[in-house]
Amino acid sequence: MSRRKLQERLKMKNVEPQHGEQFNHLLRYVFQVTNHDLQTFGWEDREIAQAKLPVLKQADVLGWFDEDKLISQLAVYPFQVNIFGRIYDMGGLTGVGTYPEYANMGLMNQLMRQALTNMRGRRQSISYLYPYSIPYYRRKGWEIISDKISFEVKDTQLPKLKTVPGNVERVTIEHPDIQTVYQRFALQNHAAMLRNNLAWEEYLRWDLDDMTGAIYYDADHEPSGFLLYWIAGEIFHIKEMVFLDEEARTGLWNFISAHFSMVTYVKGHTYKDEPMSFLLEDGDIKETIAPYFMARIVDVSQFVEQYPFQAQGEDCKLTFNLHDPMLEWNSGTFTLKVDKEGQGRLADGGGTPSASFDIQTLTTMLMSYKRPSYLQRIRRFHADRESVQLLEKLIANEQPYFSDYF
Repeated sequence: MSRRKLQERLKMKNVEPQHGEQFNHLLRYVFQVTNHDLQTFGWEDREIAQAKLPVLKQADVLGWFDEDKLISQLAVYPFQVNIFGRIYDMGGLTGVGTYPEYANMGLMNQLMRQALTNMRGRRQSISYLYPYSIPYYRRKGWEIISDKISFEVKDTQLPKLKTVPGNVERVTIEHPDIQTVYQRFALQNHAAMLRNNLAWEEYLRWDLDDMTGAIYYDADHEPSGFLLYWIAGEIFHIKEMVFLDEEARTGLWNFISAHFSMVTYVKGHTYKDEPMSFLLEDGDIKETIAPYFMARIVDVSQFVEQYPFQAQGEDCKLTFNLHDPMLEWNSGTFTLKVDKEGQGRLADGGGTPSASFDIQTLTTMLMSYKRPSYLQRIRRFHADRESVQLLEKLIANEQPYFSDYF
């Protein structure tokens, strides 16, 4: 059969719960999840299929079908994130894959366009994803917006115990106080996920059965920090450490240091531009930084309406050109008007542009992963000096935090 006739036979439609087994098989093939991997984590095929059923019921899952066979797919999870104190509906893109015999037919490009169109209709004005290929997703309009710093601390470098008024209690990872602390933390941290039930399920899906929780309670027995961790091979592995204040951070490290005789190393990750080395007395530790999540603005007009620009006490205006490789509604000349309270509005046209961006650069800039002056200096966009200075003043300077995975 010719490639053209094959393409004519394919149909795009929603992936429903009855397609769960095919959805699962395609995921396993694309991401090369082996039976050994499943056994390591205590999963069986049936359990994975059952675990993914809520995804098919709650998410927007699109696929290409060759007659009755699912051959290409993606899923968009209904999530929310905190962007400078404003709660945005976010489309979490995941489960992206196509069988190799159907590759290079433009199928995924069409799926993404439809998924982004659906996100726009649901006012999910921003989308996050974990990239298997940064260049590929950059070409589709996504850009890096967060980092993961991995650290390794020797037992001899663990912080000395410090007196705190509270105490730590070991609990199961499903303890409700863990979710309570995380919710408060997410509302305090720019770019963080506000975890609904689906987000928690995805975050904990592949973790080992012996992972444990530890909660720091202050003197009034209010939870203000937690650890998710496991110990294996004399290594204390930290999946996540969350604390609302310095007291809770100290209390949690006291708890980790109390394992001095049991472990040789402590390994973990931080998800903000805050190297662990500066916080330790012996800061000569191993740390590595890697890009983590990417994001893209789905609808720049919707995004700007919610965005909390820094109030300047006067009205501000910027006319710019914007290019989006996939979405025509994000391409053209626009004028951003920000009133003296920091409320932004976007209008089409507006005269001669003083700046020019692509959607990738605008996304990472408005998320404050990289500052306007830096992006302009490395020629990621073109603008006159006054426009760059205005953007520096309008965009809050706070590093994004994102620790989830889906």
